[in-house]
Amino acid sequence: MIEPGTSTTSTSSGTSSTTGTVPLTVGVEEEFLLVDARTLRVVPAAPLVLATAAGLPHELHPEGTRYQVEISTPVADSAVTLRRELAGLRRTLAQAARAHGCRLLAAPSPVLAVDGPLHLTDDEPRQREQHRRYGALTDTLVSCGRHIHIGTLDVDTAVAVSNRVRPWLPTLIALAANSPFWNGRDTGHASWRAMAWSGWPSAGLPPHFTSTAHFRRSVETLLGSGAALDTKMVYWDLRPSGNWPTLEIRAPDMSPYIDTAILQAELARALVATVLRDIAEQRPEPALREDVLRLARWRAAHDGLEGFGLDPYTGAELPAADLAEALLDLVAPELASTGDLDHAARTLTALLRDGSGAHRQRTAFARRGDLTDVLRHLADETENF
Repeated sequence: MIEPGTSTTSTSSGTSSTTGTVPLTVGVEEEFLLVDARTLRVVPAAPLVLATAAGLPHELHPEGTRYQVEISTPVADSAVTLRRELAGLRRTLAQAARAHGCRLLAAPSPVLAVDGPLHLTDDEPRQREQHRRYGALTDTLVSCGRHIHIGTLDVDTAVAVSNRVRPWLPTLIALAANSPFWNGRDTGHASWRAMAWSGWPSAGLPPHFTSTAHFRRSVETLLGSGAALDTKMVYWDLRPSGNWPTLEIRAPDMSPYIDTAILQAELARALVATVLRDIAEQRPEPALREDVLRLARWRAAHDGLEGFGLDPYTGAELPAADLAEALLDLVAPELASTGDLDHAARTLTALLRDGSGAHRQRTAFARRGDLTDVLRHLADETENF
């Protein structure tokens, strides 16, 4: 498939920015669940839905299971265009889903437990090998994230940028937190997907790399140890792409609101642009304690946007909202340079006012104590184009 943020005819996609002479691009990849319109349980209808939505081979794809479908944005030259593309692709999938008695769900987890053995993607023997080798870990394949690709970056630059973006991964997790319910119960976390996915030995925070050679050795170690079948299974929250000149941020949960997707893309692009400027100006990399960063990641997954987080540099406990606003302040000059600052600020303000996806799910559940209300809420939000 064509990786988000790339094109067969152009190296630009999404909202573009220029740091020095390097144009930055953004592409978004989104994963969705398919649920029965009546029972709201996941159904293995992906082959039917994708066949009905045929005609966009570069934008619509199968995922690891037949309960899921995936979109990859085509080339876009602004946040406005990116939003239009996301809305159009979501609309196409939602209409195809309804044609088969399903609804499209922009949710990280199926909420209700999946009945019976997993329906893995038929044309992907790799998925079956995963199931054979990793056993129950493959249960977490029935989960959906949003992946943001920043390009164009050579691998040396992507590795250097990765080191400085890592401290902000917990904040990105908190902003997107949308998986409080899993297998029919409240997990006590705002983003249980972030925790469940960390069970994979190739997932979680990426290492701090001392060099590109160190990055490559780390990948080789994952492969050699059996922790990953191939480079596609490098599931770190942040990674240089194995196939394209992009840096991929994989930490955020999938969430229904398109504007939340755009906010994540805007913040990611601006954060990379800010880091590139710091590197170009030879500013020293701030000291960071790895144990604190790991704890900050857990706290973000636990509390989400409504609770508290940890300053990754000092370990101080701060409101998660303050950390989100600190990220916006940090990257505001780059957002302003691309005309994205007003949208990002408005969207963050609305998110802080109305609550994260996890908060809205719990509010829907609290009305009657019925998880189908949560699923109906998610489906309605997903279809609000």
